[in-house]
Amino acid sequence: MTAALDLIDVDSLLSSEELAIRTTARRFADERLRPQLPEWFETGQIPARELAKELGSLGLLGMHLTGYGCAGVGSVAYGLACLEIEAADSGMRSLVSVQGSLAMYALWKYGSDEQKDEWLPRMAAGEAIGCFGLTEPDFGSNPAGMRTNARRYGSDWVLNGSKMWITNGSIADIAVVWARTDEGVRGFAVPTDTPGFSAPEIKNKLSLRASVTSELVLDDVRLPAAAMLPEAKGLSGPLGCLNEARFGIIFGAMGAARDCLETAIAYAQDRQVFDKSLAAYQLTQAKLADMAVELNKGLLLAVHLGRLKESGSLRPEQVSVGKLNNVREAIAIARECRTILGANGISGEYPIMRHANNLESVLTYEGTSEVHQLVIGQALTGHPAFR
Repeated sequence: MTAALDLIDVDSLLSSEELAIRTTARRFADERLRPQLPEWFETGQIPARELAKELGSLGLLGMHLTGYGCAGVGSVAYGLACLEIEAADSGMRSLVSVQGSLAMYALWKYGSDEQKDEWLPRMAAGEAIGCFGLTEPDFGSNPAGMRTNARRYGSDWVLNGSKMWITNGSIADIAVVWARTDEGVRGFAVPTDTPGFSAPEIKNKLSLRASVTSELVLDDVRLPAAAMLPEAKGLSGPLGCLNEARFGIIFGAMGAARDCLETAIAYAQDRQVFDKSLAAYQLTQAKLADMAVELNKGLLLAVHLGRLKESGSLRPEQVSVGKLNNVREAIAIARECRTILGANGISGEYPIMRHANNLESVLTYEGTSEVHQLVIGQALTGHPAFR
């Protein structure tokens, strides 16, 4: 963020290591991602495997995990990396966070030693890609209703069902799939070359186009007993993973907002309207001021929640506060910035409409705004109002 945008000196709250990691992620976003993103978004195609290896070489995959080749950095440093990647594109941050905070975290937190040894070093290096199969065609906000099931046949498990809107699904080497069993919901590490597993890519998206999104189909997928994640029992397993991913979004959404605001300020400075700079008009400055205040408030919230996470005291409803507020403000900032650019705001020459389109998905995934409102409402009243 430029010095002018850092109105309340948020940078003073960051350590030298955190600033260095932010710089590394920003450089990658500026040099590797931004020049190609208009084309990737237009075509709906990305070199995902190539990018994963590059991200892995920088230590940005599973960076907040320890061991197995992971960097083991703090929560704020991880959040700042998410912010810089999402300042380029939300789809790019989705690749990073699904790999590290969903697939890798599930294996790291709930997997066996054998599963960790087999997959985590390769995933941290970007040599193997993971996906996370929880959402189903008819069950998003209510994962307890999932129909995907796993049944015992001798010492093996056989999985049947489908998952929907799965980032990285068509390019994944390993899928963490959650299924109903007679013992409740359990997680399974499913190599994607297992017979009966397929992952058709979802086409015709108008959002997150620079991202691979897929359906997972499990048709009598037979797995050995060792494929089950031994430490995950019930919905607490996948929900714990989702909280990890939501945390990255709290920072990431502010990256998309910042990029929109920086673009709008630069455009307003150069654009001449009625013989003077658009930036010199009161209404324009009022818009910019309001957006900058919300951006700085969101960054403060993100850093504060990051410190709580580092201390081990971050509660789920606090994650909901961050996700609800920061994504809601980010999409409002994107829409307001578009008005400053006028008709040019819808052009692919500028990133604002791409960010706005992407943020529509970010608003929905990892818990819709309505779900987070109900999580906060329950914390306030003690009454669960989900039904």
